[in-house]
Amino acid sequence: MIQAVMTAPGKIEFRDVPIPETGDGQVLIQIMRIGICGSDIHVYHGKHPYTSYPVVQGHEVSGKIVKSGSNVTGFKIGDSVTIQPQVVCGKCYPCAHGNYHICDELKVMGFQTTGVASQYFAVDADKVLKLPEGMDFDKGAMIEPLAVAVHALGRGGDVKDGKILVLGAGPIGNLVAQAAKGMGAKSVIITDLSDYRLEVAKSCGIDCCVNVNGQDLGKEISDVFGRDGADLILECVGVNQTTEQAVKYARKGSDIIIVGVFGDKANVDMAAVQDRELRLIGTLMYRENDFIKAMELIKNGKIKFDPLITGSFDFKDYKKAYEYIEAQKDRTMKVLINVHK
Repeated sequence: MIQAVMTAPGKIEFRDVPIPETGDGQVLIQIMRIGICGSDIHVYHGKHPYTSYPVVQGHEVSGKIVKSGSNVTGFKIGDSVTIQPQVVCGKCYPCAHGNYHICDELKVMGFQTTGVASQYFAVDADKVLKLPEGMDFDKGAMIEPLAVAVHALGRGGDVKDGKILVLGAGPIGNLVAQAAKGMGAKSVIITDLSDYRLEVAKSCGIDCCVNVNGQDLGKEISDVFGRDGADLILECVGVNQTTEQAVKYARKGSDIIIVGVFGDKANVDMAAVQDRELRLIGTLMYRENDFIKAMELIKNGKIKFDPLITGSFDFKDYKKAYEYIEAQKDRTMKVLINVHK
């Protein structure tokens, strides 16, 4: 089979490698789609803090089962599936207390261990989830980022009837905003510097879309949320500007969820955090229940994926996909790699 290997920042080689053996408790998946996310782009630029080279990328994925090892139950050949891409120890304190997504020895496919950027991929069946009935492979590859959004919102508690501020209207910010509405939020504001991304958010049903380049965010928060402001703020970019906005506009005693991946170290006004008793809460990945909740939102018609898919490239054009993202920064949301058609 063919495997794509990033040998250094910005360099991708295609190698002929054997199709992996399917061990006990594993399934072999024919990879259909791979999504490129913001963390992948950090790797492409050599700015991901926890990834070294060479690396086989790919963690947002859809495919179908073509082979099953012994002791596998609940799946059949031909099932359309996605994958939870964490590799965990199962023994450390977080794992022993149900938080395997922050395992002390955590490795993530595509970053610290082999990702799915191959024509076939063998994986433990307990990391595999069936796609909702009738879902196509394009949308199937987007369940993983939706699970990121669901988990991030859960870090702030129940968002039902809440007023939610989402800073950043990229794919993750968009899905956070959509998931918040789908989970019963009273009102949602989403911000960005790109009119295009805000138009996409609007087409996905987000209540208030604010371009902070030309609009007064404080006034918009007051107009939409009232004098008490946001109940929860989610930073979904991973840059100083949005972190500063989060701290500036947070209500005293409220929570800020840090969703964005920072390529550079952040500067946070900790004096303001301390003085106003703010809580900065990190969110990394997800657990299986977040995937299940994501699929429920999809099944109930709460999520619109189509406006987010702005590019699609054949497997052999993997590098062109990154070049397209670079050239179309302000007009790109989710780009997919078609491994098999």
